[in-house]
Amino acid sequence: MQIEQIYTGCLAQGAYYITSNGEALIIDPLRETKPYLDRLERDGVKLKYIFETHFHADFVSGHVDLSKETGAPIVYGPNAKCEFECISAKDGQEFEIGNIKIKVLHTPGHTMESSTYLLIDENGKDHAIFSGDTLFIGDVGRPDLAQKAASMTQEQLAGILFQSLRNKIMTLADDVIVYPAHGAGSACGKNMSKETVSTIGEQKIKNYALRADMTETEFIQEVTDGLLPPPAYFGMNVAMNKKGYDSFEHVLDLGMRALSVIEFETAAEETGALLLDTRKNGEFAKGFIPQSINIGIDGDFAPWVGALIADVQQPILIICEVGKEEETVTRLSRVGFDNLIGHLAGGYDSWQKAGKEIDVVKRITAEQFATEVKIGQSKVIDIRKETEYSAEHVEDAYNKPLALINDWIKDVDTNEHFYLHCAGGYRSMIAASILEARGFRNFTEIEGGFNAIAKTSLPKTDFICQSKILK
Repeated sequence: MQIEQIYTGCLAQGAYYITSNGEALIIDPLRETKPYLDRLERDGVKLKYIFETHFHADFVSGHVDLSKETGAPIVYGPNAKCEFECISAKDGQEFEIGNIKIKVLHTPGHTMESSTYLLIDENGKDHAIFSGDTLFIGDVGRPDLAQKAASMTQEQLAGILFQSLRNKIMTLADDVIVYPAHGAGSACGKNMSKETVSTIGEQKIKNYALRADMTETEFIQEVTDGLLPPPAYFGMNVAMNKKGYDSFEHVLDLGMRALSVIEFETAAEETGALLLDTRKNGEFAKGFIPQSINIGIDGDFAPWVGALIADVQQPILIICEVGKEEETVTRLSRVGFDNLIGHLAGGYDSWQKAGKEIDVVKRITAEQFATEVKIGQSKVIDIRKETEYSAEHVEDAYNKPLALINDWIKDVDTNEHFYLHCAGGYRSMIAASILEARGFRNFTEIEGGFNAIAKTSLPKTDFICQSKILK
């Protein structure tokens, strides 16, 4: 028996590839299937089942394409209603793969079909669980995402999750390994650990939600406290995972269409497409196509695309570094953004060489900022998360998180200059590009963000460990 966790940092998502005696299973696969198909061929094994822990909200799974290409059935837990052929397993049902078994543990609460898969090894011993979004390392799944579909409140779902954890998870032996669907950075929980593997025993000690003396009332209060609104694209990804979707190869063909400068310009005018520039923030600041939005491919690309481009049906034209076209299309498809018109052949350089109009962002260094800014008089907007801001920030700075930009941008005074920063420059350039696309020019963005500002002599609030804020 071999277990491999295939972790994708951009989505903070873990898929699992397991083999035993010539057969394989895959749990929660990503959208693109070729890496799995190549691996199956290389290992000389047959894919017997594709297991899904629930209908994912934060990414589009590869289950439908993978099933079509291999013939392996898709397995969900109880209550799963798919619009394609799938097995909705019963609680306690077992599936044999080679010399091992997978037992379905129905663990509703995050969603009503959420299930944990218990791997029973060759010797009949409980070896590991694949807990999906039911149990994370240091956290549990948020109970507010499925409340509309389940016709329940988040408090009711949290109560169901409490029972699932106590009756199905915490009764397992302490040495059972825990393999979750997500780690730190995912919006499916509040305070996940950077670790992506643990044990039941370790989680009973370290995970706040698994405290032995915790009452159901306390659990509901703690799990629902401080939940931020889910990204707008979550519901659309759930629908795609339930109903099916265009093949990844079709989406790749669309995005890989190379458009000349004239074709790109015409397509932008005729389709109303969003111009998505995925270059590094430093390159974008020096020059970009007017109205384009910068979300760098080298950062948390897919989650920010999903958070800020609300509609997965939005037509998109891509501007990226030459050679990054396929990676950009792949990562867009993972969060369901399939309506791709094509990409600019030759990237931004071809636009510039054609003598077309360009725009720039006014960016200064942290040292220049420290010299220019007047604390108490100048307006400084810190777009980091509330927890980052609470830990330490420039004195008198305002906190306006990037995730909420569509709310706070309406209150920006066009006649008042302000400074803009995040932690390192990635998020502030996203915000700068959105501001400029909406007609704002009265700001200066800080290169290097708070990481660089903290090294200057500017007055800052006292540092507080973020882990203390989150407890």
